[in-house]
Amino acid sequence: MAKSKVRGFNRGARNAGNAATTPAPTIDAAPEAAPKKRVNPVQFAKEVRAEARKITWTSRKETWITSVMVFIMVALATVFFAFVDVGLGWAVSQAIKIGS
Repeated sequence: MAKSKVRGFNRGARNAGNAATTPAPTIDAAPEAAPKKRVNPVQFAKEVRAEARKITWTSRKETWITSVMVFIMVALATVFFAFVDVGLGWAVSQAIKIGS
């Protein structure tokens, strides 16, 4: 049998049939994080600018192409759902006519 990674879990006692004496499993808590040191506003602004320089921005062409693709997909979805709506509306009206 594979050993459990949870400390305090005794398989032998559980399998022996005496659940009352089996210790409850305990899970190690994560070590507490050290409190973060406060940074003055000037240092914070420098760190923000340094992180902003690492960003890879998309070009105008990439943004334009992506926007056009989104609009095309929205138009296709609109047409599709319009046909589905008309088709289901027609089917329901035919079902109501049959029931009348």
